[in-house]
Amino acid sequence: MYDFIAIGDTATDIFIRLGDDSRALVTGTPGTPEYRISLPFAEKLPYEDATVCAGVGNAPNAAIAAVLLGLRSNLVAHIGDDQLGQETIEFFKKNGIDSSFVVPEPGKKTNYSYILWYKQDRTIFRKHEDFSYSLPNIGTPGWIYLSAVGSGVGQFYEEFADFIEENLKIKFAFQPAGDEVGLGTKLLRYYKRADIFFCNVEEAGVILGVETLGIQELLKRTKDLGPKIVVVTDGPRGAYAYDGEKIYHQLPYPDPKPPLERTGAGDAFSSTTVVALALGLDLPTALKWGAINAMSVVQHIGAQKGLLNREKIEEYLKNAPSEFQTKITKA
Repeated sequence: MYDFIAIGDTATDIFIRLGDDSRALVTGTPGTPEYRISLPFAEKLPYEDATVCAGVGNAPNAAIAAVLLGLRSNLVAHIGDDQLGQETIEFFKKNGIDSSFVVPEPGKKTNYSYILWYKQDRTIFRKHEDFSYSLPNIGTPGWIYLSAVGSGVGQFYEEFADFIEENLKIKFAFQPAGDEVGLGTKLLRYYKRADIFFCNVEEAGVILGVETLGIQELLKRTKDLGPKIVVVTDGPRGAYAYDGEKIYHQLPYPDPKPPLERTGAGDAFSSTTVVALALGLDLPTALKWGAINAMSVVQHIGAQKGLLNREKIEEYLKNAPSEFQTKITKA
């Protein structure tokens, strides 16, 4: 019996860090389509260093966060039958994931990503293998966390929807990513079943098919899709949650120093919030836990190295500045 099972693709990321001598040029405003990086074409450009991170992705990041916070956790994912796949399994075992639900598929390659990292932000180049997902016998865990299963898995989406509708005692957290965001309300069964749902402001607009809405209207319209709790993140403005009665605004935890790299901050926030709920904490405390782990992750390279254990999160919470709070208003 597991407390927490995450479902979704895993990959190996290679971070290629660019310095000023790369002549990279960033234009536009963060969060808009005009926010771009450009580089000289057809030239040889220097880079500062490259870092390899195995076993990453929305779901594996969540599974490892759960282990660090004291839950019995596992991961449902497919990998290739290649050397990279074997290294991924060894990585999970080393980090407390027994990998019994991580399936190597014959003839397939493990997902691989290249990340251009410049200053505090990055551009990710991804290629997802088309895996043939099926749901293993996972029993009845306390929580299931699903995010970024991959492309071409429509049959699995239906299979999993049947499973969670038949097992109502299992708590379900849904954080759509990639193709799942574009599918929008085609995954309505997931929204209706979700105990808690996560996305960012831009993703909420895509899911709802709208371009501009205030945060309160985004929360309410997303809540109308069915989740018991909706959480929408908004970058440096923090996160907003709505349970049908109250709106919770969680401010970010102040960075102890400028962020090093932002990959995985959203995953850390979402998964840590769910783990805190699984541990019996209330929603405002859970949101604080999420904000603390997100702050820690951006101080390190990759999505997992900065994840904290319970003792460290509680230490940060105890020493939190007065401005770190959850503002609660009636909807």
